[in-house]
Amino acid sequence: MSAEMTMSAMIKSRQRFTIPYMWLIITTGAAASLYAAAHLTPTNLDLRFLLLALITLLLGSRLSIQIPRLSSHISVSDTLIFLTMLLYGGEAAILLAAAEAFCSSLRFSKKAMTIMFNSAVMATTTFLTVSVLRSIFGSFVELPHHDYSANFISALCVMALVQYIANSGLVAILAACKTDQPVWHTWTKYYLWTSVTYFAGASAAGIIAKLVESVGFYAVIATVPIIISVYFTYRTYLRNIEVVAAAAKAEAAAAGRAEAAAAQAEQAERHVEELNHYIAEQERIREQFSQIEKMSALGELASGVAHDFNNTLAGILGRAQLLLGTKDYVKIESGLKIIIKTAKDGAKTIKRIQDFARQRRDHDFRPVDMSQLLLDVGEMTRPRWKDRAEAANIHINLNLQLRSNALIMGDESELREVLVNMVFNAVDAMPQGGTLTLSAQEFGDQVEISVSDTGVGMSEEVRLRIFDPFFTTKGKTGMGLGLAVGYGIIRRHEGIVEVESEVGRGTSFRIKLPIARCAVKPGPTGELPVVTRSVRNQLSQTRFLVVDDEEHIRELLRDILKKEGCDVVLAEGGREALSLFESEPFDAIFMDVGMPEMSGWELARAVREKNKDIPLAVITGWGEAVGSHERKAAQVDWVVTKPFDTSHIIEIAQEVFRRRERNVEGVNATVAA
Repeated sequence: MSAEMTMSAMIKSRQRFTIPYMWLIITTGAAASLYAAAHLTPTNLDLRFLLLALITLLLGSRLSIQIPRLSSHISVSDTLIFLTMLLYGGEAAILLAAAEAFCSSLRFSKKAMTIMFNSAVMATTTFLTVSVLRSIFGSFVELPHHDYSANFISALCVMALVQYIANSGLVAILAACKTDQPVWHTWTKYYLWTSVTYFAGASAAGIIAKLVESVGFYAVIATVPIIISVYFTYRTYLRNIEVVAAAAKAEAAAAGRAEAAAAQAEQAERHVEELNHYIAEQERIREQFSQIEKMSALGELASGVAHDFNNTLAGILGRAQLLLGTKDYVKIESGLKIIIKTAKDGAKTIKRIQDFARQRRDHDFRPVDMSQLLLDVGEMTRPRWKDRAEAANIHINLNLQLRSNALIMGDESELREVLVNMVFNAVDAMPQGGTLTLSAQEFGDQVEISVSDTGVGMSEEVRLRIFDPFFTTKGKTGMGLGLAVGYGIIRRHEGIVEVESEVGRGTSFRIKLPIARCAVKPGPTGELPVVTRSVRNQLSQTRFLVVDDEEHIRELLRDILKKEGCDVVLAEGGREALSLFESEPFDAIFMDVGMPEMSGWELARAVREKNKDIPLAVITGWGEAVGSHERKAAQVDWVVTKPFDTSHIIEIAQEVFRRRERNVEGVNATVAA
C-alpha cells in the first residue's frame, strides 16, 4: 500500500510541473514574436511573401499527423518555414512559424492553452535556429545568391539540426511530464524519427531557394508536391506502425491468428524495404553534398599551395632585385646563397606535396642550428618587413635575440617555411609599424623560438581558431592554411606551439623543440662544388648532347657543362636530337622527359637501339614520381629531378669522363694483345 502511495505521489510531483512549463514556453514564445515584430523590416516583404504565407497557412496547417499513443501532432510545413527563412530573413520566419502552428492547432485542439503553447514552441525554436545561423554564418539570407558551397550546405544542416532538436525537445519535455516518463525515453520513442521532416525540409528549401534565384519565385510551387509527398509518407509510415503493433497484440492474444500475423509481417517487410530505399536515397544525396565539400576544400588547398610558393618566390625576387643595386661582392655572394637556399626550400615544398600524395610518413631530419635559421629568416624576409614597408612609409624594427646555439633534429626547409609565414603574419598585423622580435633561448632540454610583434593583436575567440584549416582574418587575401600547415610541421618535429595575444598590444608565437644533444653542427649549404683545373682540362675532351624543349633549362645545362670545359650541342626536341646522334659522335646525352612529339623515354629507347653503352641522363620535373619500371625499360643511367644542383650535373659529367677513359684503356689493351 505504501509503495502504491509513493508511486502516486511521484506521478503527481512530475505532473505538477506541466502547467508552469507550458506558461514558461508561452512567455518565451511571446517574447520571441515581439522581438521579431519589432525588428521586422516591412519594406523587405512583398506580394510574393504574401503568397508564400498563404500557402503555409492554408496548406501546411492542414497537413498534420498525430503521433501514435500521444495527443501531439507533427506538421510537415517545415519546408515553407525554412524557405521563408532563406528568402525573407529570420524575423519573417519566426512570425510565420508562430502563425502556422496556431492555425494547425485549431484543427485538433480547442484548448486555448494548448494552442498558445504550440504556437510559442514554433516561435521559440525558430528564434533559436535564426540566432544560431546568424552567429555562425552572419547574414544567411545572402547564401542562396551564391554558388553551392560548403557554407551553404553547412547552413542547411545546422538549420535542420537546431530546429529539430529544439522543437522535438521542448515538446518531448511536455509529453514526459504528462505521461510520467523520462524525457530521454519519451524523445527517443516518439520524436526521434521526426528528424526526417526537418532534414528533408531543409534540403528542399535550399534547392528551391536556388531555383528562385535562377528561374524566379514560381519555383515555390515546387514545395507543394514535396510537402504532400512527405505528408503521405509519414501518414503511411505511422499507419504501418499502428498496423504492425495491432498485429503483434493480436498474435499475443490469440495464437490462432497466425495467418493474419504473417500478412502483417509481410506488410512490415515491404515497409522496411521502402525505408531502406529512402535511406539509400538520403545517403546518395549526402555523398553528393560531400563531393561538393571536397571540391571546395581542394580549391582552398590549391590556393594554399600557391600561397606558399608566392612566399618562396617573394624571397627570391626581392633578394635578386636588391642584388641588382649593389656592387659589394660580399653582399652579392651572401644574397646568392640566400637565393639558392630559398629555391631549394621551394623544391622541398614540391617534394612534400608529392610525398603527401603517396601518403608517406618518413622523415629525413638533420641537425639544424636554430640561431642561424633565425638569421636566415630575418634576411629572407627583409624585402617584406623593411623595403616594402618603408616604401609605404611604415617603419618596422627587427630585434634579434639569439641566446642559444642549440641544435635540433629537423627539416631546415620546413622550419624555415613556418617561421617565414609567421613573420609575414606579424608584418601584416603591424599596419602602423612596430617592432618584430625573433628570439631563441634554451629551457632545460628544449629550445624556444619566439616570433613576436607589437601589432593589433587578436581576440581570445580568434586565438583559439588560428590553427584551424581555412580559418583566416584576412578576408579574400588569406587562405587560412599557413598556420594550419605550420602547426602540422611543428608536431612532426615533436614540438609544441603556444600563442599569446592581446588586442592592441601584439602577438607572440612560441615554438618549443627538443634539443639534439649529440648532433654535429651542419656545414654550410648552397656552396658550389670546387673543380680543379686538371679535372676541368680533362672534361674538355668530353662531348655532350643536351635535349630539352625549355630554352632556359637547355641553356643552363650548356653553361654548366661549358664552364667545366665540355663540348655541348643543343637540341630542342627528340627528333632533332636523334638526327644529331646519328650524324655526330657524343659521349653522353642529357634529355628532358616531358617533350612534345617524342618524350625522353621514347628518345632513350631509340638511342639504345643504336648504342647500348652511351650514358643517358633524363631530367624530370615530376620528382620521385618517376617509376622504376620506366627507368629500367629505357635503360637510362641517371634520373635528375628539377630543380637540380650544379654539383649533380658536374658529378655526372665527371662519371661520363671516367667511363670513357675506361673504355679507351680497354680498347688499347685489346689492340696491344
